[in-house]
Amino acid sequence: MAWRCQGLRWSDGGGELLWRDGVRERRSALVYGRELGFRAGGVRRCAGVRGQDCPRGAVVGGRSTGGQCADCARLDRSRSVAADTVADDPQPYTVYLAWFGPGMVKVGITAEARGAARLLEQGAVVFTRLGRGPLMAARRTEELLRTALGVPDRVPYAAKRAVRATLPTGRAERAQEVGELYGRAVALTGWPESLERAALEPVDHVDVFRIAGTPPVTGVIGELVDGGHVAGRLVAAAGPDLHLECGDGAVLVLDTRLLRGWDLTGAAGADRPGVTVPVREVGDGAVQDGLF
Repeated sequence: MAWRCQGLRWSDGGGELLWRDGVRERRSALVYGRELGFRAGGVRRCAGVRGQDCPRGAVVGGRSTGGQCADCARLDRSRSVAADTVADDPQPYTVYLAWFGPGMVKVGITAEARGAARLLEQGAVVFTRLGRGPLMAARRTEELLRTALGVPDRVPYAAKRAVRATLPTGRAERAQEVGELYGRAVALTGWPESLERAALEPVDHVDVFRIAGTPPVTGVIGELVDGGHVAGRLVAAAGPDLHLECGDGAVLVLDTRLLRGWDLTGAAGADRPGVTVPVREVGDGAVQDGLF
């Protein structure tokens, strides 16, 4: 039976792959050390918008990390806080600093109710909250930090992947850069009065992602194709990425956003021929990595 993957979802309890077969849904928790294998079939269809199928069932390219046709992507973006198209959301928001590796720190905002889920989805190795308040106050604070401190609001996924195998081994060392930027941030004037400051409390996700001592990535799966197989042992996961040990020393990253829209069937044991889909070199920026 074929299922369509809806992507990887993170919570404080870990990561889960979400699957749909018509109206049915199921979740499969990530288990490090477990073998994973599947085969793609047919053509890749638009993933639709927020749980709703694409009305046209449009075919989309295999290398698209968005997995949506132009119309669905436009509609999805029109409802997106991340794209700065929503200004009247009444719920409180958190402003944060996220660290992905040496020299890779970004500022961002997330709905307070989501907890650390947004940071896990981005693959943040360490993060700390800066404050909480209304959406527009959080937006103004984010812009203040971007301008005054020169901190970006996005880091390319290719850059995040490139440093995971060489991260500092100690928690204090990993939190150092975030702590320094936190000190500079809270010293700035011009914070909105409605934004409540937060204490410095670095949160480390190395154990959740299982990336301590992760073997260096040797390649990145570029796309799925009809009849293509992917098989390997799950050794780590961060953000949308699964790190798969595929034999002969190969460790490949599978961006789970590439799974959306494909009909996938399991391939176990002797039925697994390995990886028969296109693989590109680490750091090849030919594939658009999307926001954040």
